[in-house]
Amino acid sequence: MKLKQSLLSAVFLSCTFSASAQKSVVDYVDPFIGTTNFSVCTPGAIRPHSMMSVVPFNVMGSDLNVYDKDSRWWSTPYLYENKYFTGFAHVTLSGVGCPELGTLLLMPTSGKLDVDYHNYGSEYKNEKASPGYYSNELTKYGIRCEVTAAMRSSIERFTFRKGEAHLLMNVGNGLTNEVGGSIKRVSLTEIEGTRLVGTFCYNSQAVFPMYFVMRVNKAPKEAGFWKKQPKLAGVAAEWDHDNGKYKLYKNYGRELAGNEIGYYFSYDAEEGEQLEVQIGVSFVSTANARENLEKEQQGFNFDKVCAEARQEWEKTLSVVTVEGGSEAQKKIFYTALYHSQIHPNVLQDVNGEYPKMESATNGVNSGNRYTVYSLWDTYRNVHQLETLLYPERQLDMVRSMIEMYKEWGWMPKWELYGRETWTMEGDPAIPVITDTYLKGLRDFDIKTAYEAFRKSATLPGKDNLMRPDIDGYIQKGYVPMGAYAQDNSGDNSVSHALEYYIADHALSNLASALGHRGDARLFLKRSLGYKNYYSKADGTLRPKKADGSWLSPFNPEDGADFSNAPGFHEGSAWNYTFYVPHDIPGLAKLMGGGKAFVDKLQMVFDKGFYDPANEPDIAYPYLFNYFKGEEWRTQEQTYRQLMKNFTDKPDGIPGNDDCGTMSTWALFTMMGFYPDCPGSPYYSLTAPVFDRVTLHLDKRYYPEGDIVIEAVHPAKDSHLIQSMTLGGKKLGKYRISHDELTKGKLLKFVLK
Repeated sequence: MKLKQSLLSAVFLSCTFSASAQKSVVDYVDPFIGTTNFSVCTPGAIRPHSMMSVVPFNVMGSDLNVYDKDSRWWSTPYLYENKYFTGFAHVTLSGVGCPELGTLLLMPTSGKLDVDYHNYGSEYKNEKASPGYYSNELTKYGIRCEVTAAMRSSIERFTFRKGEAHLLMNVGNGLTNEVGGSIKRVSLTEIEGTRLVGTFCYNSQAVFPMYFVMRVNKAPKEAGFWKKQPKLAGVAAEWDHDNGKYKLYKNYGRELAGNEIGYYFSYDAEEGEQLEVQIGVSFVSTANARENLEKEQQGFNFDKVCAEARQEWEKTLSVVTVEGGSEAQKKIFYTALYHSQIHPNVLQDVNGEYPKMESATNGVNSGNRYTVYSLWDTYRNVHQLETLLYPERQLDMVRSMIEMYKEWGWMPKWELYGRETWTMEGDPAIPVITDTYLKGLRDFDIKTAYEAFRKSATLPGKDNLMRPDIDGYIQKGYVPMGAYAQDNSGDNSVSHALEYYIADHALSNLASALGHRGDARLFLKRSLGYKNYYSKADGTLRPKKADGSWLSPFNPEDGADFSNAPGFHEGSAWNYTFYVPHDIPGLAKLMGGGKAFVDKLQMVFDKGFYDPANEPDIAYPYLFNYFKGEEWRTQEQTYRQLMKNFTDKPDGIPGNDDCGTMSTWALFTMMGFYPDCPGSPYYSLTAPVFDRVTLHLDKRYYPEGDIVIEAVHPAKDSHLIQSMTLGGKKLGKYRISHDELTKGKLLKFVLK
């Protein structure tokens, strides 16, 4: 046993940590950052943008009352504080605000066979995680669990003590609100099946099947199905708990379907014996799930898959090199970069097949077809990061969005595995693709993209799935109260309109670049309609009725607790009033000039109205840069927000990471620049955290090559800018274009 444990330790070191004295960028990633404080990140095994992820499922406490994903607003399979494990979930989401996926729960147990998840869970210890790897030890059983992942498949290794050992595949339970699945025995060592998932953010129609194949590396002494039985009247004393009992099907070897079903493999294990499990997944078919597994893994080789996962993360994270700063800051930075590269995910199988958007048919793609587009979040900064650091991926993401339009007639808003969930609001594909195009990445069908954008921006509301409340917006210049969100979150009229203004401004920019001058004027004019909402009496934006009168009574602070105040989605008027990034000078004029604007914005921070976890106001710290002499306030606020809200602890992200959006705010801010206006190719500057940051740009798209950002820090806490140069020339402005940054090559700050 000691020899086996020693070998295990060596394996852990070889596939999760650098063997050299110098730390690798991968070693700075701590997957436990963001696993509490409602950040809903997980420490499971995943590769960059991969379909497969393997995540510990611990959201059910041992008293069975700890977790309620609806009342507690938890939307993750894992919470750092919990220590009660009921299996590894396969295919999960990172940082999202609604429960989804987190199914196919694989659980190792020992002793007498028990397939009731109320009973078989275990507390655990000795958790370890690094990119592509996770392990723990189940205290109830003394079982060592290790998992790693390929792009569409996983391999898991379990080290048992001597005695009865079991591998339980629970197809019934999970994080999703959907139910239903099937299992078929293929051989003594293989099963296949399906699991229905979906209903993301309670959209009952946004469901889709996930297909899987599971293999074990050793034939069991016994195997079989289980299924939850209905509770029968008059025999309550014979049933476990209030949920009924699970019936075993030991002598049945075909297939089974139902809502709470599973399959078990049982063994007589030797001391220290290791059992390995492979799982392949697909969103097309079980045949594809099997092909994915066979093409990605030739035989059982945990160490090889783990090492390859680490290598992929090494390649992805090495696009940025940071020097200086503290060890904690490097950990925060590289973990944020890691989080930014989890979504969107590859959707196509190894043969290129994928489920078409809102269709019962499949398509074939020669490149990467992506899914999981949390665009209301990621259009603000994640796709700008992809455009700069990972242009090839960003192009595939844009192409995927355009293909979705071709397949069903609309661009995605919040797409999930080929289904539109209609979560949140706006027309977010427009600023994403416009930003990409204006920054010089143009190897995609811009003509079709523009056709899609013009359709959603002009079609009447009765025919407009993307903007169903567009009629009032066009006729009045604002969305009147009474416009309800498609995700059933209430009257979000002001929030809707603000998103349309930003999208139309981006569309105006794109129209101008494409030579459509009439459209450029039309959409620019529409983008300024935010002025209809400004109430001088309140000093904020305020909801308006169809007759032009104000909502009354009105309190600008309502909604600050993420409840939906009338007109605003998950925020107060203060979280939205400055959300006009495309016309800050115009908004300042409404407020009485630059000084009044600056004073009011400063008050938002001083009184605690700023919410670092709320997308509409995350760019607020950068808005001071629009006013000469006030730029120091941006530097002060970005420094304060980083120090207060982003740490190297499990609660080190301030709320839902939203598919990497919050992490990306920290990334850009730590580097010293931020894309403060989606759909506009400019960056706003602040003081960098590190002494030197090198962006290793892809020369196929950025021929000038690397960008270097240097900062002279006279003291550890220096965070105010004394002077700047770009390309060796003095820089006196605090907003620069994408071209200026990429061609300037060296951006240097002297701090004080």
